[in-house]
Amino acid sequence: MAAVTYEDVHVNFTHEEWVLLDPSQKSLYKDVMLETYWNLTAIGYKLEDLNSEEHSQRSRRYGRHKICHSEYKPCELKGYGKKQCTFADKRFLQIYGRIHTEGKPYECKQCSQIFTNFCHLRKHEKKHTKEKLYECNHCGKSFPSRNSLQIHNRTHTGEKPYDCNECGKAFTCSSNLLLHKRTHTGEKPYDCSDCGKAFASSSNLQIHKRKHTGEKPYGCNQCGKAFAYSNALQKHERSHTREKIYECNQCGKAFARHRSLQNHEEHHTLEKPYECSQCGKAFAYSSNLYIHERSHTGEKPFKCTQCGKAFPSHSSLQIHERTHTGEKPYDCNECGKAFACRSNLLLHKRTHTGEKPYHCIECGKAFACSSSLQKHEKTHTGEKPYECNQCGKAFARRSDLYIHERIHTGEKPYECNQCGKAFVHCISLQRHERTHTGEKPYECNQCGKAFTRRFSLQVHERSHSGEKPYECNQCGKAFASRSSLRYHRKHHTAKKPN
Repeated sequence: MAAVTYEDVHVNFTHEEWVLLDPSQKSLYKDVMLETYWNLTAIGYKLEDLNSEEHSQRSRRYGRHKICHSEYKPCELKGYGKKQCTFADKRFLQIYGRIHTEGKPYECKQCSQIFTNFCHLRKHEKKHTKEKLYECNHCGKSFPSRNSLQIHNRTHTGEKPYDCNECGKAFTCSSNLLLHKRTHTGEKPYDCSDCGKAFASSSNLQIHKRKHTGEKPYGCNQCGKAFAYSNALQKHERSHTREKIYECNQCGKAFARHRSLQNHEEHHTLEKPYECSQCGKAFAYSSNLYIHERSHTGEKPFKCTQCGKAFPSHSSLQIHERTHTGEKPYDCNECGKAFACRSNLLLHKRTHTGEKPYHCIECGKAFACSSSLQKHEKTHTGEKPYECNQCGKAFARRSDLYIHERIHTGEKPYECNQCGKAFVHCISLQRHERTHTGEKPYECNQCGKAFTRRFSLQVHERSHSGEKPYECNQCGKAFASRSSLRYHRKHHTAKKPN
């Protein structure tokens, strides 16, 4: 191997020239030379003892300094079984020591990102100053480095010099090829510290982490709504400029483009090859099955940063967060009532249309939503699979068990923002808020009397129909409400005076 001279990597300054440099220029020169030392020493070269301020004089006094290949010895720094290097400058030895102990000695003063290489730091700093020196002569776009410009030029020329040796797919830059190769090897070196999910690239991991942190860096400049992903913002912005005239006749969802409606309608007819091994429910996509399985395992990786409540899916967390922000983006076009999620709006619309598409096969009773039908069907079977581990009380639905458990814990997460009163269930809070607003949304269509609760309206309607479904098993007298029956029974159990 031919010897490399010091002059090959060194810029000479005379004493007069050195004196004319200002402190920042001298500091930059020292940093560049120390970086040069690092690069040469790291590959096994030995530098004679030099001082950066005396380079010019010493280079002329001692002639051309030879950089010769050094003998390797075991590294004395604990934990690194590599080879020992010698250093020409004490400050550079300190820097190299930090590489062993800290890994990256160069830190950006603006964003605190750290680098092992000074040149990489300088290149990174241009991103903050937006210094773009290299301009594309095709489209005029500017870039901070020549390499970035070369990669960009390939979008104009169509050149893709990096080929995958497994499938033949070509790429414009080596980093994209490296990421692509991981689709063949299955390598996913970047793990999420919150849920353990692994990713092939660090950028995908950073985007995923927003699900846990709730970070939404992309804001709509028209309505202020924020999003975690740039493509989600782009889709949202179309809602301001496009009218949604194409509506699905099965679920009522509307779209701005006919093609989007066609894609959506396929979801109703899609084959569902992914089946849950525990309950048999089938799904069109494996991702939906993965989320569903959490209902069996109890896994809830998405946590609310305000109240700590956890959810099995990111979409469930987003809907929950609206209980804190008060956001209700889905409005009924008939009565103006707003809802936090689209499914609740669809259910509400059935109160206007009277539609009840879910029928009980045993008694024929119809319901507006499938969950109401499922709850009703358990009244026929008597099934109550969810049991409280404190008092043994059993429930037909898991949600009812969760609400019941708050009786033992004393938790009341729903608080009135007007009087501060807290409630176990969100429905109880909604009923209470009507005492402040005076709202009575349930109106009798025969006499016009209004009520704050649907149940109160149902009891009232029996005064018109004459229905009395609650009968005393002792005297046979019937009543329109269960509370009236309870009050009546007290007359049978009350002790009569002698």
